[in-house]
Amino acid sequence: MRVALGALAFLFVAPMVHAQSAPGDAFADGKDGAKVHKASGFVCPAKIGLFERDAVGDADPESQTDFCAYSVLNGVYGTIKLTPLTGTYDPKASMAADFTEQEGTGGKQISEKPEVLPGDGEPLSVYARTYETSKLEELHYRVLFTGAALKNWAVEATIEYADPRDTPLEQDFLRAIYAAAQSQIGTK
Repeated sequence: MRVALGALAFLFVAPMVHAQSAPGDAFADGKDGAKVHKASGFVCPAKIGLFERDAVGDADPESQTDFCAYSVLNGVYGTIKLTPLTGTYDPKASMAADFTEQEGTGGKQISEKPEVLPGDGEPLSVYARTYETSKLEELHYRVLFTGAALKNWAVEATIEYADPRDTPLEQDFLRAIYAAAQSQIGTK
């Protein structure tokens, strides 16, 4: 009986483990456990500050969008999406489905403005929209969506965090992503 249950558990767990640890053709192994996005040159390190990478893979094969997912033990999550551009980048259109999902689950838009981040040479303006999903005592649970065009790639990040507790983590993650994207995309 134990063997049968173990085999059954393996059947359910094996595909999930495979999906998270086998990045497919989009990523190659890099230095210190990093995953390098072959098409863009963007590096998804094993860690970004306190964030640990959980998975890499295809987010949407039709649009050739790939992702890197990160988390921190206290429930802060970050996802980076890389999509090749074939025209002008419109972040609102690109993330419209994500916004609709957020609003459909009760998220309230609280901010929509460009964020100016220190950049590689000059500051980078990144589209940003924030939703508040809930409140618990002094914590405000938020989801931040950001996007920018860098060379011929759209780089989008989604960060789930509690404000004010996790705001420094959110800012560090955001700055690290876009600084890396500016210096890495198109350099391979």
